[in-house]
Amino acid sequence: MNNVHTPLTDAPRRLFAGAAKVAPEMIVSSVPTQLLTAGDALDLIEAHWASDQDQPLGVASINLDHIHHFGEKGAWHGSLGKSMPWLNLIDGAPIAKKARRLTGTPWPRLAGSDLMGPILDRAQAGGIRVGFLGGAAPTLMKLRETAAVEWPHLTIAGTWAPPRQQIVDPAASRELAAEVREANVDLLVVCLGKPRQEAWIEANGAATGARVLLAFGAVVDFLAGEVSRAPQVIAEAGLEWAWRLAQEPSRLARRYLVQGPPAYLQLQRATLGGSFGHE
Repeated sequence: MNNVHTPLTDAPRRLFAGAAKVAPEMIVSSVPTQLLTAGDALDLIEAHWASDQDQPLGVASINLDHIHHFGEKGAWHGSLGKSMPWLNLIDGAPIAKKARRLTGTPWPRLAGSDLMGPILDRAQAGGIRVGFLGGAAPTLMKLRETAAVEWPHLTIAGTWAPPRQQIVDPAASRELAAEVREANVDLLVVCLGKPRQEAWIEANGAATGARVLLAFGAVVDFLAGEVSRAPQVIAEAGLEWAWRLAQEPSRLARRYLVQGPPAYLQLQRATLGGSFGHE
């Protein structure tokens, strides 16, 4: 596959127009990762769902697992950014540490599980219609119950728990995207796990009619209270991966212990790339 990455759209760029700062990006195994504060990332996401851009915006969390799948040695290398622009945010602690070493500036981890609450705060305030795609049906039901308490004025336009065979079948996926469009979703949270969620968004994002699509993995489990986050001291030490591995060893052992080390070696060759901002 060709390594093509669509630049960010003009609407997010305008947030930095005339500003004194420029948001650089780090290139990790050909994957561009934007270096942003949490506030700037949230502003970019909100600006896009409020814009009249023709293309939707995909948002991905960049960690070693992403590099494994979408980096230069990954099976999905070069598959993203052909049909829509992507905003790639630092997730893993190794990514954040490398960005700090390259720039001399500390950059925060912007994991989907951390951003989801503030994003839903803004969606509720702006009357944005939100949909959740992925996770088990009982989990999505619990998520609705939790959201009704935490965000009582948030409009959840729909939830979908598609089986794997529907996600990997192009025709079935088009039908699913049509269901999302019919529900008039503005912001779609896609939680199918890497690399399926990013691949599904790339192939079907525009057909859903959503303005922003978040590839946020297990965030439905966190919102529903099915999975607990690592204590802050563990997360700050860069050991959240070990916490999650201890919770779900059968599912995560291969990701962290087999696929992670080669991706970490690719990370060491990261460089600073282009910037977006005022011109």
